Amino acid sequence: MGFSEIYQQFIDGMKGTTWLEYIAVFTGIASVWFSRLENIWVYPTGLINTIIYIYISFKGGLLGEASVNFYYTVMSIYGWLLWTRKDREHQPLLHITNASKKEWLVHLSFFAVFYIVIFFVLTYLKKDFAPGAIPWADAFASATAFTGMWLMTKKKVESWYWWIATNIASIPLYFIKHYVFTSVYYVVLLIMAVFGLLEWLKRTRVIINVK
Repeated sequence: MGFSEIYQQFIDGMKGTTWLEYIAVFTGIASVWFSRLENIWVYPTGLINTIIYIYISFKGGLLGEASVNFYYTVMSIYGWLLWTRKDREHQPLLHITNASKKEWLVHLSFFAVFYIVIFFVLTYLKKDFAPGAIPWADAFASATAFTGMWLMTKKKVESWYWWIATNIASIPLYFIKHYVFTSVYYVVLLIMAVFGLLEWLKRTRVIINVK
């Protein structure tokens, strides 16, 4: 596909963007912005985004992404509860921390299990139910997102590495599916994820210095 074809697909895709997709994109950006600031509003704005994308993903045959957004919805409720827990002095119980080497192995195993399961499920469904699915790409975007969201609820710095991987994989995935505005949205999320990573790294240094 040449540059002119890509450009034309981008223009056609932007023209075909629905108001529902616009809402999903802007609430998603807001959610990432709040997560960077460690603000509880990450979850209510994120819930609006994920519920809309469950519908959009099913409609576009992105079954892996639909499952991811359902998972996001459940984990957003779980994370909301975790982030609001306070101690006797009304201070948050959960703080931003780095993962240990042992935890990294658990995270990688978590990713691998979900990747394998999603890949084989999509490969099976592709024949009769989801002909537009791209098993290896959809599984990678989905498994990295599953891992990133899980770590975000625990306020682990490493969640941002997984978000960066998710965003990189999702940019071409949604573009190919003609959700051009969503593809652009993931470009924005990629940039925001880098800044989110830097912000959380800075906050962990502050916490260490305070201790």
